[in-house]
Amino acid sequence: MTDPRSEYAERLRQSEAAWSAAERRHIWIGNVKLAVVAVGLVAGWFTLQRHVLAGYWLILPLGIYGGLAIAHEYALRARRRAQTAGDLYRRGTARIEDRWAGSGAAGEQFRDAEHVYAEDLDLFGCGCLFELLSTARLPMGESRLAAWLKNPSTREEVLERQGLIAELRGKRDLHRELAIAGEELRPRMVPETLAEWAEAAWVLPGGIWRGVAAGLAVAAAAGIVLYFEDVKTWPVLVGVLALEGVLWGWLRQRMKEAIAKLDCNAEGLELFARVLEMFERETFASERLKAIAAKLRGTSKALLAAATESPPQKTDATTASESLRCLARVVYWVDNRENLMAKIAELPFLYTLQVALAAEAWKRRFGSQMRAWLDIAGEMEALISLATYSYEHPADVFPEFVEAGGGLLLEAEKLGHPLIAADKCVRNSVRLDARTRLLLVSGSNMSGKSTLLRTVGINTVLAMAGAPIRGARMRLTPLAVGTRIRSGDSLQEGRSNFYTEILHIRRVVELARRGATLFLFDELLEGTNSHDRRIGAEKLLAALLGSGAIGMVTTHDLALTEIGAAIGDVLRNVHFEDFVEEGKMRFDYRLRDGVVTKSNAIELMRVVGLDV
Repeated sequence: MTDPRSEYAERLRQSEAAWSAAERRHIWIGNVKLAVVAVGLVAGWFTLQRHVLAGYWLILPLGIYGGLAIAHEYALRARRRAQTAGDLYRRGTARIEDRWAGSGAAGEQFRDAEHVYAEDLDLFGCGCLFELLSTARLPMGESRLAAWLKNPSTREEVLERQGLIAELRGKRDLHRELAIAGEELRPRMVPETLAEWAEAAWVLPGGIWRGVAAGLAVAAAAGIVLYFEDVKTWPVLVGVLALEGVLWGWLRQRMKEAIAKLDCNAEGLELFARVLEMFERETFASERLKAIAAKLRGTSKALLAAATESPPQKTDATTASESLRCLARVVYWVDNRENLMAKIAELPFLYTLQVALAAEAWKRRFGSQMRAWLDIAGEMEALISLATYSYEHPADVFPEFVEAGGGLLLEAEKLGHPLIAADKCVRNSVRLDARTRLLLVSGSNMSGKSTLLRTVGINTVLAMAGAPIRGARMRLTPLAVGTRIRSGDSLQEGRSNFYTEILHIRRVVELARRGATLFLFDELLEGTNSHDRRIGAEKLLAALLGSGAIGMVTTHDLALTEIGAAIGDVLRNVHFEDFVEEGKMRFDYRLRDGVVTKSNAIELMRVVGLDV
């Protein structure tokens, strides 16, 4: 595997060179356009004022200017593509160098205060896991990635996803092209609205009525031409217009309804078609990716015939990208129905009715497949996000999954937190199995207890999403995660900190009753007195272990470390230590066996200058 930092540096150099070349073309063409305008004005003066030149000479500067305008647009597009590619590699380098926080999509729209672990494990928000992972540009890609992080997948799905990520990891050109197209498409597409329109019921009659409308429009055009040729066709023309008026009045409301929810633009559909075309043309090795590409390429005439209840035709298949480009052409005419020429053509040519019938015809043929195409684009973007993360962090490994026949298992070696910079990250190893089902982590304030829980939790979430984990090795059975690491009171809802905590713990208990669960509790029941805390902790942990769950609990209350007698030998005490050196607290964040033997609360108060 190539070094990602070197690869990105070289690709960034190429992108910057392409941007500079496009910028030079942009400036040169812009200057030439100004010169052509000046020449055209001079030619116009000689033609219209001095009558030295014939009028057709004005066509030459107009034609040259039109050609330059097209070339200028291509230069601007090339510059935008190079800029997007350069930004892609700059952000990638920033992620490799742990400078990425605040530079990507935070996924704030996916935050859920009631989720059983998302807030505790920092999945969404500035500097959180979603921002580190996501390279998705499209809403469906971001939604799919967020869903994988918020909901554990099955073992079969995870193993398949690992293979897909491994294959996509090296397809850097596909990553670049998808990023460029997606960046342009992002503001032009609302996928759910498009899917709703495609799946909505047909409101216009199909079949022969589209032919009738087209025939009347042709008849009207012929009548108008013949009328101006002094052919006495006005009675026929009046009759055609009358029939059109009846048809237009009958279908007026329905034709407006047919296109009212077609809330997209032609350029956005063209870009979406380009995104799908990338997957259609790409060569894949895995059966899953081959099936995706085949599905996009194989919108067969037999399927279209089934949708339209017509006999299948022996012609070539229509790809998803071709189908979307067809819709883009329809939408182009829909978008232009408000201009002057369309208004003039409304009655003689039934403009709005024609485009509405065309949109309905497309919906009949392809509408049922629109959501599948959107889902494919979302899945591929989410996969490429995880593949990019895997490529940029080659030391991160895929976890191994084992059967749960011998009980639940989570074994991790040199596990680190992916949101902590590599030069500051201290790694620890943990093991939970049939013999040690509960780790009780004691230690003083700031010693690393909460970070350990988040490290184990966030890596388990990555594992259950199919992504690599930040560690040397990880073996586990499929696990759902439930946490209670941070909570607070709510003045609006009248909740105390303790009440909020036990409500969240109840969700974890319910999760454990439904299946294999890893629970992670920080300072369990800290909002109540020591007596109630110990009794409540014993009962709660016994209930969770009784449901088959495994987990970790932290505490700086040394009295809570004595619950091992009530829990049994499946509990193991581990701890973090702290040191005072030259009047300053120092932590090494190394996990050790046994119960911590001291507390640092008084010492911390003295370090900050309090007289205690």
